[in-house]
Order: sequence, then C-alpha cells, then structure tokens
Amino acid sequence: MPFQNENQVKVTVEGLLKEAEVSKVYLLRAEGADAAAIPGCEVIDVPSLKCTEAVKKIAAAAEAPYSLVYTKYTELSFGLFAMERMLSVAEDSGAAMVYADHFNEEGGNRSFAPVIDYQFGSLRDDFDFGSVLLYDTKALKEAASRMDRDYKFAALYDLRLKVSQKGALEHINEYLYYEVERDNRKSGEKIFDYVDPKNRAVQIEMEQAVTEHLKAIGGYLKPEFREVRFGSEPFEYEASVVIPCKNRHQTIGDAISSALSQKTSFKYNVIVVDDNSDDGSVEIIKSFLGDPKLVYIAQDKSYHAIGGNWNVALHHPKCGRFAIQLDSDDVYADETTVQKFVDAFYEQNCAMVVGTYRITDFDLNTIPPGVIDHREWTPENGRNNALRINGLGAPRGFYVPLLRTLNFPTTKYGEDYAVGLRVSREYQIGRIYDVVYNCRRWDNNSDASLDIEKMNANNLYKDRIRTWELKARVAMNGK
Repeated sequence: MPFQNENQVKVTVEGLLKEAEVSKVYLLRAEGADAAAIPGCEVIDVPSLKCTEAVKKIAAAAEAPYSLVYTKYTELSFGLFAMERMLSVAEDSGAAMVYADHFNEEGGNRSFAPVIDYQFGSLRDDFDFGSVLLYDTKALKEAASRMDRDYKFAALYDLRLKVSQKGALEHINEYLYYEVERDNRKSGEKIFDYVDPKNRAVQIEMEQAVTEHLKAIGGYLKPEFREVRFGSEPFEYEASVVIPCKNRHQTIGDAISSALSQKTSFKYNVIVVDDNSDDGSVEIIKSFLGDPKLVYIAQDKSYHAIGGNWNVALHHPKCGRFAIQLDSDDVYADETTVQKFVDAFYEQNCAMVVGTYRITDFDLNTIPPGVIDHREWTPENGRNNALRINGLGAPRGFYVPLLRTLNFPTTKYGEDYAVGLRVSREYQIGRIYDVVYNCRRWDNNSDASLDIEKMNANNLYKDRIRTWELKARVAMNGK
C-alpha cells in the first residue's frame, strides 16, 4: 500500500494486522515523502508509486502465498470475514488475481461501488478493479520477472497485463471492503482524461505496455493495410451527412442548418433519420424539407437505436459514396467540414476518416478539456492502441460500400467504436487534425452524467466489443 496521510495509514495498518490472514504489511514511500515509520509494518522506498522498480520491490518482498496490493492513499477497512472470502475464492478458482465490489465513503455518506467482470479484451488501462487487488504471489513474481521496461507510470498496468497472460483475473461480485473516493466528477467530465495533453507521457507508456501485450498473445497487427479502390460503384451523391435523431428538439435544428450550409465541389445531401421522436423534433425536421438536399427517414416502431438508424441511412438509395457523422446535438465547426472529409479519403486512401472536435457548452463556448484531436493515433500503431483507449474520436466518416458489408451493431452506445475497430483490422483510418466539429456537453447528453450501473453496463459492452475484435485478430494471425 502507498504511503501518504500518516493517520489514515495507521488506521488501515491496524485494521489489516487484526486480520489473521495478514502476516506482514509493507508501505510504499515515494522519494521526497516526509513520513515516519508506522508500527507493525516495513517501509519500501521507491522512486514513485507507479514505476517498474516499485512493482519489482513489491514482488521481491512478497513471501506469503497471496499478496494484497492496495492502490489508494486513503483509509481502507474490510467487512466481516472479507479477507477470508477473497482468499477462499482465489484458492478455489486458481485465479492469478481476484478483486471485489466494495463501498465508497465520503463525508459520512456510503454508496455501492460495483465493478465488472474482466474479459480477454478488457485492455483499458483505466479498468476499474477497485483498490484492493489480491494476487497469487507466484503469478505476481513471474509477471514482475518479465517486466523489462523501466516505466514511470505504466508499471501496474503492465503487471496486470502480464499476470492476465498466465491466469484469470476473477471478479467477486460481493461487497467486501470500504474505501474513500475522492474523484466525484460526473461521468461526462471523466471520459476525456486519456486525451488530456497533460497526460501524454502517461499515455505513451500505456501504449507501449499494451503493444507488448498484444504481441505476446498474438493480437498485434503489423502496419500493413488493404488498398481502398474508390469509384467501383456509381453514386448520385459523393457524400451524405447522416444525422440520427431521437427527441432532440433543443438542438436538431442547429444540426440540420449546419449540415445544409456546407460548401463543396461535389454533390452532397443530408440524411436525417428520426427514431420516433415525440417531443417536437419531427416538426422541426420537416420545416427543412424545402431544401432539396434534405432526405427525411421516419423509422418504424421496432427497436433501432443509433446503430440501426445509421444502417437505414447507409442502405438508403440516396446515400452518398461517403457518409459523414453529425450527432443531433452537435454542429460542424464551419462550412468546409464535408469537403475536408472527402478530400481526406482520397488523399490518405482510407476506409474511414476521423476528425478533430472541440468540447463546448450548449451555447458553443469552449469548455475543458477543449480540443480533442487524438494525436496518440499513428498510422503504424493506431489500430493496436485502439484496443486500449475508449474511443477513436469524432466526427467520423465512412466509405459506404464497405460499411454496407459490415453494418453497425444495433445499439445506442459503442456502435461507432465497434465499427472503427472492425474497419481498422484491415484498412487504414485517416485523420483530420483541424477542428471540424463542435461537440456540445449539456445535461441531456447521453453520457453527461451516468450512474455507476449505466457506466458499468457501457464499459462491459465495450470490453465485449474489444474481446470479439481481439479474438478475430488472434485468429487472423493464426494463433
């Protein structure tokens, strides 16, 4: 466990030493930390708490059959017989590591903090295990012995990946301990942490770790791509802006106006797919039907979600050669966006193009973190690193003949990510680093403020998408 607040550490250590199963407690003390020794435990001095040296020292100090690593600085306590339960599950399952649901405590309030099952494709470096990780010591030591990069930030991530190569990471869906949670931001404020420029050095190391992991398990793809042959099918329109809509009367008019005002050197149209809106959105959409560029599609009463709405647009006879995204609550940055997308397809010979966007409030004022450009993407390793990050960026454009063979999954979350991973398995994804899109964040956004159950459901699904894609890549490599 790391060393920070001395009083909280004392309370936690005293609690751990009361557990009959705990034979020894070690505290990690980073360089520069001013802290005295805590009775009943030993101090391990390390350069930082997330570096490779720290993990190796943890492994070297571990003597018991199982090693519990606590990753937070705040007070920790266990429920009755919780430690015995974790050990029992670890022994019975033969897992390399076990983790559990828990409670968060802050200011006298307590809330449930369930976590999700780990999968083959759970490669996100921000996967939430909770703060208590119980490792099989043999697995811990074996993984640490293979850590040959000197990471400053990614060592615990590298350890987890290497341990997962040798055994299961088992989720105990029981509430076994209590921890203090300091990050109380809304879900919509957390989702961009991985693209914040100040975290760039961290992300570089995380990408190195996941790339090594993919090579070890046979899921790495070399930078070799299929050529895209444009023009093999006739299209009346070179491009279509696709706007799925479901109850967005506050913003759908702005989106349509933005799409219809584009200036291009080719013929394009705007396809609005309304999925049974009942809030006045339909009337707003129909008010634009005087413009011949607008194609209005009213969905039937069956289930479609965003993915299904995209599919009906892609297969519509008026759909253009390239389909370019515009969400119903966003707007393009200016009148050149569609032209820039089509130019990028031809210049970069790619089957999908992803642009750069600016985060704004409802009134289009820039808000943190500002511009999201996904410069972590590289043509050489982007499709491998895509299995680690939680999205590929926006807006997205697609080569329609290919997408008509793949289609979107019929879901309202992760449909674009699933298609992006599938496309990148064989084709290059192009990039536009000019700001071409304004992404509004407001209270009615789909992911602006999600409860923990919804966040878990979303993350579980995206991990499943990664799992399917990773299995396909392993099979493609003949592993």
